[in-house]
Amino acid sequence: MKTAEIKLNIALDENNVPDTINWSSTDGQNEESLPAKAMFLALWDAQYKNSMRIDLWTKDMPYDEMKRFFYETLQTMGDSFLRASGGDPMAEKVIGDLRDYCAHFAEKMEVLEQQG
Repeated sequence: MKTAEIKLNIALDENNVPDTINWSSTDGQNEESLPAKAMFLALWDAQYKNSMRIDLWTKDMPYDEMKRFFYETLQTMGDSFLRASGGDPMAEKVIGDLRDYCAHFAEKMEVLEQQG
């Protein structure tokens, strides 16, 4: 069995606010640490049937980038759910609703204008 490791290194200031976020993976082409400004990590706890999350962003993460990060995360969550559903027609309908909401979010938060 193959294994891979994802490492996160978070540097905190004196108030425990992230200064820097760096990550690396043993399964990537490049195992060196790469910087990130924000992260969402969600894990499913099968025993308690709930999700566990870690949401972090650095204090220098610009608000415009955070809005874009949320938009893209919502979009990719839909993609992931579609893959996980195995073609369930109800999932496809619900993801269509999610895509509509993402478009609404992007319009209200002026995310699409920022794409250039």
